Amino acid sequence: MTAAENVCYTLINVPMDSEPPSEISLKNDLEKGDVKSKTEALKKVIIMILNGEKLPGLLMTIIRFVLPLQDHTIKKLLLVFWEIVPKTTPDGRLLHEMILVCDAYRKDLQHPNEFIRGSTLRFLCKLKEAELLEPLMPAIRACLEHRHSYVRRNAVLAIYTIYRNFEHLIPDAPELIHDFLVNEKDASCKRNAFMMLIHADQDRALDYLSTCIDQVQTFGDILQLVIVELIYKVCHANPSERARFIRCIYNLLQSSSPAVKYEAAGTLVTLSSAPTAIKAAAQCYIDLIIKESDNNVKLIVLDRLIELKEHPAHERVLQDLVMDILRVLSTPDLEVRKKTLQLALDLVSSRNVEELVIVLKKEVIKTNNVSEHEDTDKYRQLLVRTLHSCSVRFPDMAANVIPVLMEFLSDNNEAAAADVLEFVREAIQRFDNLRMLIVEKMLEVFHAIKSVKIYRGALWILGEYCSTKEDIQSVMTEIRRSLGEIPIVESEIKKEAGELKPEEEVTVGPVQKLVTEMGTYATQSALSSSRPTKKEEERPPLRGFLLDGDFFVAASLATTLTKIALRYVALVQEKKKQNSFVAEAMLLMATILHLGKSSLPKKPITDDDVDRISLCLKVLSECSPLMNDIFNKECRQSLSHMLSAKLEEEKLSQKKESEKRNVTVQPDDPISFMQLTAKNEMNCKEDQFQLSLLAAMGNTQRKEAADPLASKLNKVTQLTGFSDPVYAEAYVHVNQYDIVLDVLVVNQTSDTLQNCTLELATLGDLKLVEKPSPLTLAPHDFANIKANVKVASTENGIIFGNIVYDVSGAASDRNCVVLSDIHIDIMDYIQPATCTDAEFRQMWAEFEWENKVTVNTNMIDLNDYLQHILKSTNMKCLTPEKALSGYCGFMAANLYARSIFGEDALANVSIEKPIHQGPDAAVTGHIRIRAKSQGMALSLGDKINLSQKKTNI
Repeated sequence: MTAAENVCYTLINVPMDSEPPSEISLKNDLEKGDVKSKTEALKKVIIMILNGEKLPGLLMTIIRFVLPLQDHTIKKLLLVFWEIVPKTTPDGRLLHEMILVCDAYRKDLQHPNEFIRGSTLRFLCKLKEAELLEPLMPAIRACLEHRHSYVRRNAVLAIYTIYRNFEHLIPDAPELIHDFLVNEKDASCKRNAFMMLIHADQDRALDYLSTCIDQVQTFGDILQLVIVELIYKVCHANPSERARFIRCIYNLLQSSSPAVKYEAAGTLVTLSSAPTAIKAAAQCYIDLIIKESDNNVKLIVLDRLIELKEHPAHERVLQDLVMDILRVLSTPDLEVRKKTLQLALDLVSSRNVEELVIVLKKEVIKTNNVSEHEDTDKYRQLLVRTLHSCSVRFPDMAANVIPVLMEFLSDNNEAAAADVLEFVREAIQRFDNLRMLIVEKMLEVFHAIKSVKIYRGALWILGEYCSTKEDIQSVMTEIRRSLGEIPIVESEIKKEAGELKPEEEVTVGPVQKLVTEMGTYATQSALSSSRPTKKEEERPPLRGFLLDGDFFVAASLATTLTKIALRYVALVQEKKKQNSFVAEAMLLMATILHLGKSSLPKKPITDDDVDRISLCLKVLSECSPLMNDIFNKECRQSLSHMLSAKLEEEKLSQKKESEKRNVTVQPDDPISFMQLTAKNEMNCKEDQFQLSLLAAMGNTQRKEAADPLASKLNKVTQLTGFSDPVYAEAYVHVNQYDIVLDVLVVNQTSDTLQNCTLELATLGDLKLVEKPSPLTLAPHDFANIKANVKVASTENGIIFGNIVYDVSGAASDRNCVVLSDIHIDIMDYIQPATCTDAEFRQMWAEFEWENKVTVNTNMIDLNDYLQHILKSTNMKCLTPEKALSGYCGFMAANLYARSIFGEDALANVSIEKPIHQGPDAAVTGHIRIRAKSQGMALSLGDKINLSQKKTNI
């Protein structure tokens, strides 16, 4: 440990612009001033000593004129002063004046005021001189019997630190503290005493715990936490002790303190893998999540539950607790709900799927009654997706789920309705027995659908899966009802001219043919009761979409009409009915074409939609068998292929996950028997308390990669040249939200460099936390300077600066050495992530920053180039492996990543290999990057450009 890293107890803020006072004026204030003046003077003395001044002449003045004062502020300041003042002569012997100080503190330890006694005991913990402490030992021992708990608990701490540093001063400390612990009643005193015994004499701590193991539940939470730590450490070092203490841990799961319950559950899991222990710990975690109000706590404890699930042996135990886990859904926070649903879905089995579906259905219905909120919509989407996954994995559940979910097709939130539609499409294709039910429900909700996108999907499903004569008639009825009076152009012109009364709008075409048991015109008045304006209220939904200029839905309608008309012709033998139905379908298409070409819609019909509707008219007029096959068979086969490919992909990813989690044991692996293993060979887990302490201190020990290039040397940046008077290099250590620069500074001259200061500045979203303090470097000496830089977002940052110093004895100005720039790599903050295609498209549309990077490489294989980009940008390829396999001269892929700050980064790779240039032609194309922030988009683009250059070398 260097001098700069020694433990620091005292931090004092000093205004930099104040003029340092002279020793004479300070001496005068300390001798003759009043209490206030003496307080201020003492503060100035402390600051000067902290800045490196010696001030030996003031020591006796303070002993004579300040030490006898009884003022509490001065006594507190004196404790700081005696802590930092040099107490020894240059040859290491104690100053004679310290005997007087020692006597003063012996009196303070016998002072009637408990605050003075307690603060003095705290001060003695910081003393490192045994000669000063020796005369005070009787007084410190006496403080253990003081009436006030503040004095007693500080006396325990003082005895502990003295025993640890100078055991010869109080060799019987563990025995003394054990006796004190047995008779003590105060919780904080007992906690300190027990803590000392854990570290000083573990056997005595265990003896004490054995005597009161049945009363542990009655102790205060601070003592219970220390007991959990002791049990963990003992069982970690000596596993044979587990049986002795596991009952105590079980009891602590019932503690009233959440912190104790959390620690006890964590300890129980590490001590025992028995199903009862895992169940008790998981139950404890679930209770904590439900009872704690802080969302951060909920997320942390949920992560612990997810960790438990990752262990194959524990998963079955947690499966029995799925219903308890679902109680967490009462939390309004979306992130907590998301994790809970994912955990429940991972744990669901044929034993509990029915109960899970019932709970989720109730939750879906609840979201309908809650006032509209952004999170409510997202939560509804999550529930729909979870129910979708359950139904795919357990087909028996689909019949229960579909009727509830189909109500949401008429929902205002398009995203939730789209999820339901996707689910319905998959269910109707996979489960033949549910087709009648789905078609019936679809016809019920069809008129209430508000979104044009959902309307298109619903039309496709009805056109594809209506197989009976009655269903086909019902679909036609619903379409006529949704289109309103035809021909559309004439009726709209009449309405605008005021010739048509609103009531007359209800009359639609040849009613006698189309009214069936599935749908009537009697409910026409209630058609659009929820439409906001009067103008829209009078307009049926499909008619509204067309008049708004959305003719893509018309193309979809034309396909649906063609399918049902061709199917109707196959089902009905009477020529008259066949011709009548086909003519009606053609009339609807013709009137839509007429509307599209007129000036009534807000936007005219596109050529693509005209071609599609014209094609459908031609198909119906000719009715050829080939077209019949294409419309009524090929479409469904395409969907079937897509769904089977999707299912295969999901199975593959699940297989990969299970392979990751399965613990494989090789045939020749040795079997370790606990009873036969030597203590030093115990391959237990690392000590969790030690790991958490290291993490809190920022000394997390990461496992270094086997590759030598991934070692620390790879992160060393040279800042100055070898011929500069001061050589500097920095090791850049990237933590999650901050960067630690460990700068080695070497004085290469024969002069002493004074006030050698590292001055840093940052560019980008980086912020220097503190200014490094100046150093004095002897000739050819070296030192390490640490600087912390805080990171706020994901973008490339630059740290630049210089080293300034004075040469001892030189009259010239300050010397300066300019440092090379340190570039902070964005890759330290980007992690691969996954999202659905719909989410990717939505983000692609929303994100406003785009960076287009031209491919410039000497690579000749498209797949190799894609893999190189994935490796150099840390992104994940969302395009399935099957879509990328094979060779056709071009490739398109979507990439996605998320930063640790929650920022999303999207990329679309569109590359080709110009075949006309021969087999050795390099890959060409573009990569488009989109992100919410400009910095992210530019930084990723720079990274790709840089990696491309590397391939060119």
